[in-house]
Amino acid sequence: MLLSTMREHDSAITASGETLLDLTALRADTPGSESVIHFNNAGCGLLARPVHQAMVEHLDLEARIGGYEAADVRAAEVSDFYAATAELIGSQPSEIAFAASATDAYTRALSSIPFQPGDVILTTRNDFISNQIAFLSLRKRFGIEIVHAPDHHDGSGVDVDAMAQLMRTRRPRLVAVTHIPTNSGLVQPIAEIGRHCRDLDLVYLVDACQSVGQYPIDVDEIGCDFLTATCRKFLRGPRGTGFLYVADRILRDGFEPLFIDMYGARWTGPDTYRPVDTAARFEDWEFPYAAVIGSAAATRYALRVGIGPISRRTPALAARLRDKLTQIPGVRVLDRGPNPAALVTFDVASWEPVPFKQALDSHRINSALSYQHFAQYDFADKDVAWALRLSPHYYNTEDEVDAVADAVAHLTASRRTNER
Repeated sequence: MLLSTMREHDSAITASGETLLDLTALRADTPGSESVIHFNNAGCGLLARPVHQAMVEHLDLEARIGGYEAADVRAAEVSDFYAATAELIGSQPSEIAFAASATDAYTRALSSIPFQPGDVILTTRNDFISNQIAFLSLRKRFGIEIVHAPDHHDGSGVDVDAMAQLMRTRRPRLVAVTHIPTNSGLVQPIAEIGRHCRDLDLVYLVDACQSVGQYPIDVDEIGCDFLTATCRKFLRGPRGTGFLYVADRILRDGFEPLFIDMYGARWTGPDTYRPVDTAARFEDWEFPYAAVIGSAAATRYALRVGIGPISRRTPALAARLRDKLTQIPGVRVLDRGPNPAALVTFDVASWEPVPFKQALDSHRINSALSYQHFAQYDFADKDVAWALRLSPHYYNTEDEVDAVADAVAHLTASRRTNER
């Protein structure tokens, strides 16, 4: 089987100590790579064959014997979702809750915090749009205050010293940071922020939606109380899946979601209930079991490939792409920070966003658009109304990077010619 070949090759070490990736096997395991140049992994990664197979097999089993019965038969595979996710982020399985998405996980975490009027949420200027909207909703309903820590003057991310000072002076009820915002390749220093949160005993929520599956994640090193992620992006799992990490100390302190159901709590009397001891208190009774099993398979696949090699190859492909894009007249690369992630954003002079994306679509290049309302602070600072986002992953090739850059160059050149 291809996976066994891949595992054997992954164990090979070069003279420089770098683990090798067998791209032939990886791409053979990725049927979509035969049809498109998929540079939209920050939106949704291509499923690997073992992930697809695990889901289809479970759906077939449900069709043959029934949904409840199939879940009982596959209990070990379902349980492996928690074990695999815990291994991925350095936690315990009891600290993991399944969620329908990173946003679903995020709102469940937010709902567990007993906000009072005047409480402060301390966040950054480079945060995910849905998180910011949730904060605004909390402000509207509870009268909380939202404080945005300033960025460094060079735009390279949040000023941690200034953020720490705000922690000390404002004593926020919650500190919330997005590791990698969806609208750029910026990587925020979440572990450094976490150390300040621990020193001041502040609740810390990290959105790792774009970093899980792309970089090593260690929740102990980060020092977070909650961490949220999706499985569909760089982890290459199915849509409609994600997870919430809840630190054991938070569980012991009694944090629980606002709307807790029969799976997350026990009805102990007519007027009483007791939440379960684990992060399962953040889950609902109904599960898409095929997707849960598929997510477990995707995580195991990523672990077999190796998060270390992935974390080196994926940003390196993005760096190659940025270098080529910066040489194209009319293209402005927008990513900032010393070591950007594999989200490459740029705008193009004289093009409107939808026609430009459609032109790339015609070349069988998958991409995504970001608009000013996705990133009110960041795009205003950069004076940009829209950006195209390209996000390669480890199974993409250098030839694909070059082909994408050539396509962008061709489109921009043709537009300049037409304008003459």
